Amino acid sequence: LVFDSVENVLIAHEHGPRGGDEINIIEPGHNYGWPVITHGIDYTGAMITPFVEREGMEQPLLRWTPSIAPSGMTRYRGELFPDWQGNLLVGALADKSVHRVTLEAGHASDVESLFEAMGERIRDVATGPDGAVYLLTDSGDGRILRILP
Repeated sequence: LVFDSVENVLIAHEHGPRGGDEINIIEPGHNYGWPVITHGIDYTGAMITPFVEREGMEQPLLRWTPSIAPSGMTRYRGELFPDWQGNLLVGALADKSVHRVTLEAGHASDVESLFEAMGERIRDVATGPDGAVYLLTDSGDGRILRILP
């Protein structure tokens, strides 16, 4: 979960099973469907539910199928990367990258994958008070990386 105090919104991602990873803006009283609706299937290959939509349940702003295995997430509000202002940076374990996601007028778009060349699972992403982006890699010799322009 990420709370953005600038826009006063709570943003969540869901790590689905095999597909069906989601981005949602959480609003009181709304039902986001799991496990009644999903775009993913069980790890065994079995169907979790036959439904991808149902009355009274929200559709995700963005979904990933196949799964990127989202991990940590930040909404960038620093000054070092002005082109990323207000974007989500979502760590991806399976994808071994960070997905930059734009949020505009109730729509989300996965616009690029970053840091794939490292070939490391990204466990967490954070924006530091200095405006740098910090990555935590997920391996036996995991690292904390400070990303600067």
